[in-house]
Amino acid sequence: MGKPDTRRLDKAIQQTTRKLEAVRNRELWPLEGRERRAVLGALTSGSYSTHRGNGTGRAERQLETAWTSAETRLITELTVLNTERQRVANEAAADRAAKKSSGWW
Repeated sequence: MGKPDTRRLDKAIQQTTRKLEAVRNRELWPLEGRERRAVLGALTSGSYSTHRGNGTGRAERQLETAWTSAETRLITELTVLNTERQRVANEAAADRAAKKSSGWW
């Protein structure tokens, strides 16, 4: 038996890592619809408050919460993908060991 086939998982891990870096750089493209609406809503309410001459503290908190939740989601997704990749590799190693131990020698 050869190496375990983890190409699909490796590609997903790489893509999720890119998304996480983009969220940390405050880029909008990796956000889901709900997260994008939260960020844009906070920006809109902050600019409205500024226009009216009020403080933007609440809008800034909402914005930071939206970015933090997106980052948390991606970190969790990355952890799950890494765990799944490790499980596949361990399964392949166990299969190899079982095959080797059941041989004639």
